[in-house]
Amino acid sequence: MKDIDIGPANKGKFQDPGFTADGAPRATVALEGLRTLWVNTGTLCNITCANCYIESSPQNDALVYFTTQDLAGYLAEARDLGHPLEEVGFTGGEPFMNPQIIAMARMALEAGHRVLILTNAMRPMMRPAMRAGLVALNREFPGRLVLRVSLDHPDPAVHDSERGAGTWDVTLQGMRWIRDAGLAMDVAGRAGVSESEAEVRDGFARLFAEEGFAVDAADPAHCVVFPEMDLTVEVPEITTACWGILHKAPSEVMCASARMVVRRKGAERPAVLACTLLAYDPEFELGGTLAEAGRPVALNHPHCAKFCVLGGASCSG
Repeated sequence: MKDIDIGPANKGKFQDPGFTADGAPRATVALEGLRTLWVNTGTLCNITCANCYIESSPQNDALVYFTTQDLAGYLAEARDLGHPLEEVGFTGGEPFMNPQIIAMARMALEAGHRVLILTNAMRPMMRPAMRAGLVALNREFPGRLVLRVSLDHPDPAVHDSERGAGTWDVTLQGMRWIRDAGLAMDVAGRAGVSESEAEVRDGFARLFAEEGFAVDAADPAHCVVFPEMDLTVEVPEITTACWGILHKAPSEVMCASARMVVRRKGAERPAVLACTLLAYDPEFELGGTLAEAGRPVALNHPHCAKFCVLGGASCSG
């Protein structure tokens, strides 16, 4: 039995990678070609959110700082394996806590890849050295660097209830600096259980217009709105029949084109995970190399169903 908490609502489900609780064959996703390499820069963060999927905080160093040496090895392996790598995404924790983030971003850009950095746009990003580094990268590699800012909600009170009192104001200051520095910016927020995604996007559209942020609130590629990652909610398991029922292809799921690399505290080498959402479940650790991580991924977790396949739909029909 799995020892990872999947919530009481899903008790008895998501146990066998081959079959669902009712005996149906579980859906799997093959790696069709690595297009996005996610780098977890470390789980340390300057704030502690109320509902962080990776439990980042100023104390959590379960994933320690990734290094330029670590990244160089994976970029070389991706090239040697012939992967069509297009983008390197940096996530955390807060990536700007990692002292090598600018150097790692430069390494990825010099290798010809686009770079996406997820950030809360707060004080770690706003340190003078980080700001100078970002400006230099944007000047040297125009159009290839994007910062995706975590702004949980267009309502400051809702945002602060998740991230802490006063965090809205600090994040807005960082976003204004990004705007004024001419850097490309995306936004990632959340939709609560009592509101629709459309309502959240409308609120973001008003905010972006007021602030002069060049972000299209209606475009999910540039304004990402996630549902809350609530393990108390029951979700259906994904069977092989679901693809046809949902009219969705396995190639549309993140793990068909992406992997995440991490360095666990005390580990001898970095590890490759199936995706960004499942940092601690050993079932989704695929080895230490990209070659080892090329095998299919069984969709054996509630996050696989809720976030990557269903998107609010149901395959129970």
